[in-house]
Amino acid sequence: MTQISINRFTLSIVLPLTLVAALTACNKPAAPAVAQEITAGTSCSLDGMTLADFPGPKAQIHYATGEPDYFCDTVEMFSIYLQPEQKKTITGVFTQDMGKSDWEKPQGNWIDAKLAFYVLGSKKTGSMGPTLASFSNRQDADKFAKEFGGKVLSFDEVTLDMVDLSGGVIHDEHM
Repeated sequence: MTQISINRFTLSIVLPLTLVAALTACNKPAAPAVAQEITAGTSCSLDGMTLADFPGPKAQIHYATGEPDYFCDTVEMFSIYLQPEQKKTITGVFTQDMGKSDWEKPQGNWIDAKLAFYVLGSKKTGSMGPTLASFSNRQDADKFAKEFGGKVLSFDEVTLDMVDLSGGVIHDEHM
């Protein structure tokens, strides 16, 4: 082959294949998100409150960028997740299993929030007041609802009007 033939071959065949391979590598699905344990200094992405200072289940949303948002309450997590203008690619949503965690000082016990059961309207409060208690299994959620009141819902049954923050974070002037 002559030099001109090699250059044409390179430009017509090898270069496009290289570009296709490179673009395919860029479109690999993101690795599954893994819940991150909160520390004494982990703060809420919405209001800056320190998560460890408050009772009730915490939550986190992970994005394709690799950066998570942390929430001191499940209501805050749902209010962000359910926003119609949410445009970030979400790779994982986590909350704590309150069937295995201490309500006053929950630590660990992270579960996939989309598989959890939630109790709406119980007497138990979280950092922002009324919250959705989260559980990995229906039996624990039913037991909690029987003891503290409320209705058991799946992740998909929670709607934006159930997680209105207009009485909480938005109007809190003490921060």
